[in-house]
Amino acid sequence: MNRLLHFVFFLASFSGALSAQPAFRLHLEPYSIEGFTGIQSFASGQDGPYILLLGGRTDGLHLRMPFASFAAEGNNTAIQVIQPETGQHWAASASTLPDALYEQVQSTNMEFYQEGNYLYLTGGYGYSPTLGDHTTFEYLTAVDVPGLINAIIDGNSITPYFRQASDERMAVTGGYLLKTGDTFYLVGGQRFEGRYNPHNGPSFVQDYTNQIRKFRIADDGQALSITDYEAITDEANLHRRDYNVLPQVFPDGTVGMTAFSGVFQHDVDLPFLNSVDITPSGHFVNNDFLQYLNHYHCGTAALYDAQNNAMHSVFFGGISQFYLDAGGNLVEDANVPFVTTIGLVSRWSDGSMQEAKIGDMPALLGASSEFIPHPSVPLSHPGIIDMNALVDSTLAGYLIGGIESTAANIFFTNTGEESWARPSIFRVYYIPEATSSYREVRAPHLLQGLALSPNPSSGTLKIDFELLNELSVTILAQDSSGHIVFERQLGKLPAGPQVEVLSLPALPAGLYTLTLRAGRELLSASFVLD
Repeated sequence: MNRLLHFVFFLASFSGALSAQPAFRLHLEPYSIEGFTGIQSFASGQDGPYILLLGGRTDGLHLRMPFASFAAEGNNTAIQVIQPETGQHWAASASTLPDALYEQVQSTNMEFYQEGNYLYLTGGYGYSPTLGDHTTFEYLTAVDVPGLINAIIDGNSITPYFRQASDERMAVTGGYLLKTGDTFYLVGGQRFEGRYNPHNGPSFVQDYTNQIRKFRIADDGQALSITDYEAITDEANLHRRDYNVLPQVFPDGTVGMTAFSGVFQHDVDLPFLNSVDITPSGHFVNNDFLQYLNHYHCGTAALYDAQNNAMHSVFFGGISQFYLDAGGNLVEDANVPFVTTIGLVSRWSDGSMQEAKIGDMPALLGASSEFIPHPSVPLSHPGIIDMNALVDSTLAGYLIGGIESTAANIFFTNTGEESWARPSIFRVYYIPEATSSYREVRAPHLLQGLALSPNPSSGTLKIDFELLNELSVTILAQDSSGHIVFERQLGKLPAGPQVEVLSLPALPAGLYTLTLRAGRELLSASFVLD
């Protein structure tokens, strides 16, 4: 018998006051499908009630030893189809595909997006027998989802349902692929070549894209190519991978997406706490809101309440620098452990954002999982659930796969036995309610009051700011193309008002952005050199 996990969500407030509340709650129900094998960091597609699962890994957290990390034996070489309502399962081996396809579709952390019948895949990281080494694959692949599902169910050849094009701009792993209007957005991620080494040995080359790559896909059902390509660079704020990007409806009605958290900051191995809003007109870095929960990639759900012009983003477990203890206190762990937290970030009609813990997973799980909406759940926009159409309790979708860990911090002692890819599935139910008792997760900003003068400047810039605690401070300056052109470590500064004077005579005239990093926080301001 299935065990119902019914989460009633509440949170002790750090500010002592209740804020606006979303009028819903969720509960999760775990169950198993015979034959379904656990996977994590995979790609997925849908055709009616059928869910297609491919790529990713069948083991748990990667090992630290370069000779064993991301071993080919842990690649997911099976392409699975599940019908979660009936509990049916089918699978086919990807080994029958041509080599280039076979290598990519068993890779981990591909970016993916389904447009109509086609699931588009980019990049992914894994071992390439062709190269004799680990690589990030430089391919754009189109998968005919209904055709492939039917072929797997009927036991027919799967090869006709894949098409692939080589393009180095698609060599990205750990980023996100979303679409707004006619334009695809490949956000963040990295190109990783060679074998992982936590001590930064000579076994790999790692390059973050630091970009939003915008393009259209020309696809006539046979030929496949990238057109209208444009790259937006921001080396300080788009230096992100293995994170969450969710579609959003912004308060002015613009449809876009938000990049939440991610790793690692440009000059320190800690997650970002700020977020980046992305629309067709550009990207906006939000340093006013700090996300303390759910920093790594996990299953997510986007819900829009048009009546109240409110956007809600749900994060199911995963890995985070912060969590709440039994007393509701915010705890920081610089080792960035596995957590049970189900988090919620709400964006209200005035543009303000609020974070809450709305429940707990039943174990340390959720990292590298995927939430897949039920085919009948109403959507207000692609990928966004229409809250106002959910008048009754509703099966909103399924939380599938991901990593389950036996302990919060296993990275430094990981032997491969401490975690695994979870083989069970959760039904996720949405329950509307008139009122909620959520309390806001909020901590004071420790970096405040950034001011630059004179502005414009002839080469000398005075920087005023304030620290609420003693913190290590770094200054970055970016040019108008988003490249970092100046960096200085100020070391640890005492609490209180601060004044720094920079001489920047070597930089050409133009518009620049100065960013301060103090501890875990970022604050930015623009200035002009004349």
